[in-house]
Amino acid sequence: MKICYQEKNFRTKSLEMIKLCNEIIEEFSAQGFELTLRQLYYQLVSRAVIPNNEKSYDNIGALISDARLAGLVDWEAIVDRTRYLRALSHWNDPSEVIEDGAQQYRVDCWADQPKRLEVWVEKDALVDVIGKVANQFDVPFFSCRGYTSQSEMYGAAQRLVNYQNQGQSVVIIHLGDHDPSGIDMSRDIEDRLTMFCEYHGAPDIALKRLALNKPQILAYKPPPNPAKLTDCRAVKYIEQHGNESWELDALNPKVIADMIRAEINKHLDKGFFAAAQEKQRQAREELQRLADNYVAALDGAAKAEKRAAKRRKKAK
Repeated sequence: MKICYQEKNFRTKSLEMIKLCNEIIEEFSAQGFELTLRQLYYQLVSRAVIPNNEKSYDNIGALISDARLAGLVDWEAIVDRTRYLRALSHWNDPSEVIEDGAQQYRVDCWADQPKRLEVWVEKDALVDVIGKVANQFDVPFFSCRGYTSQSEMYGAAQRLVNYQNQGQSVVIIHLGDHDPSGIDMSRDIEDRLTMFCEYHGAPDIALKRLALNKPQILAYKPPPNPAKLTDCRAVKYIEQHGNESWELDALNPKVIADMIRAEINKHLDKGFFAAAQEKQRQAREELQRLADNYVAALDGAAKAEKRAAKRRKKAK
């Protein structure tokens, strides 16, 4: 929705940039993706429209902010995935709870699979991109927000040990930036999970660093950044990879989604998955019938209670 809250005068070049931004937004919206400001910025960089530096990012941020206030960019087109309101759910009628339950009811589609998968991503900004694919396959996903906290790593290990005790092997699919810390995060996750899980007698943990890797950088050519020299891991990184680094956000969201989908399919037993989905479909239909006939069921329950009350009265 475009709403003009403030009248603003834009230069011709700014209007041309706004038009291009709207075209990019519409392109990704047609594919079912929402963009963060940083993802929009990287699309402009990758198309050689603007240089890749902090000043360009700040300028685009200011321009998009003004364009939204002026009613030139859809307010819902750019999302902030790091800040959102948390609130309890409410309903107007008990039947709505049953109807919501019908839509939300899920069976564990991986309960009979030989493997358990989880998708972990370095940053919050990509959670929705990851989630669109992971939810299709009932695969849990998680934003590490940099280096994963010790508490979350311990909790993950307990969960993964439980899977292994049920006879399933575990694969963690990890996605992160190709920079000194982003590369090291994959190593850190694998090392700490292995430590926790081996202690509990469940060492069968595999970590797959799905992205961002050099072959993808060569194939998709995301815009580079200078390697952060202030990062304590920079020296080792530069020795192995050179002076440039790349952010995962710079990849087209569809590319990221397709990579995750392909990796999940490598481990998925489609027969078990289809059987679980059919079980889920039937259960949802049962709940929906209950929601559709809620009033009749309630009326029937009331009549049954009256009959029971009469029997109790006679019995006395």
